[in-house]
Formats: sequence, structure tokens, C-alpha cells
Amino acid sequence: MRSLLLLLLFMTLLVSCGKSKPSTPFQAVDISWRYAKEPVDFNLTDPNGKLRRLSDFKGKVVVVFFGYTHCPEICPTTLADLAQVMRLLGKDAEKVQVLFVTLDPERDTPKILAEYVPFFHPSFLGLYGDAQTTAQVAKTFGVNYEKRVAKGSYMLDHSDGTYLIGANGKPVLLSPYNQRAELLVQDIKLLLQMAR
Repeated sequence: MRSLLLLLLFMTLLVSCGKSKPSTPFQAVDISWRYAKEPVDFNLTDPNGKLRRLSDFKGKVVVVFFGYTHCPEICPTTLADLAQVMRLLGKDAEKVQVLFVTLDPERDTPKILAEYVPFFHPSFLGLYGDAQTTAQVAKTFGVNYEKRVAKGSYMLDHSDGTYLIGANGKPVLLSPYNQRAELLVQDIKLLLQMAR
């Protein structure tokens, strides 16, 4: 009797484990549900003073990362990783736009963004807004950031994920910090296939 109960418990666990996670082809997390009512978008400015919206890049997979140029580790590491992704994509890199959105418009001037962001890859584009616009765009994407004053200067603690947006504005995926370049490439290629 006891062995029969153990067998039934084991089978119940197997069945429940099999139903716990929906299958997805992506390595990143699909967060499209956040934008079910209203598609993700923004109004930000590029270093040349041109107003940019997400819809300006329709037809391309858009990769969005939020950070700041004084960031000591996460931001330069992520931008370097994304440059590696572009190299691995080969010709498909032409169908991808990487956007770096500054969370520090106070220090990240258009000139600094124009020099810093393309240093990692010539196609990368830095975007900025005033403090209020930056806060609104960060909120739209679910990005948290906070100024931490130290020794007459400040650092920003901020969320560190990378957003992947399909060529038609959906799906929206969130990839964790330090995701292997090969896995990002896999997700981008899937998004490109979905756009065909």
C-alpha cells in the first residue's frame, strides 16, 4: 500500500512539473503582456538633435539597453557584448538597431553620447531625454534607477536587462545581464524570421 502511494505521489509530481512552464522558443523572457493594451514606444532625441520614436526603426529588430556613460561595469560590458552579437549576426546585423538610452541626461550630453555609444559599434545609437521624459520611458519599460551620491559625485543604480523588440513592435523580450552572445543571436534570428 505504501509503495502504491509513493508511486501515485511521484506520478503526480511528474505531471505537475510538466505543466508548470509554457514552452517558448526564446532564451529571453517574453514580456509582451506588459504592452497588451498599449504598444511600447518612446519620444527621445539622438545626438544630432533628431526626435526618435521606436516606430522609426520599423522593419528592424530593436535592441534597447538603459544605462549611463559613467557606469563602471554593467553598461560598457553590455555594449561590448552587444557589439559581439552584431559581429556574430553577420549580414543580419543590418536588420538590427541597438539603442542605448541614457538614464543620466544631466551628464550624458549629446556630444558624449555621440562619442561613447558608437565606440562599441558604429551602428549603435545613443538616445536621451530630459529628466521627466527619461523617467517616463524608464517606467514604460519597467526600468528602475536611483541616484546614489558619493564623494561629491554620484552613481546610478539601475536595472540591467536588455530589451529585444520584434520588427513589427512585438514581441518584447527581456534578456538578463551577461546573457551569452550566442543566445542573444539565437533570439534575434528568431525575431527576424517572425518578421518575414
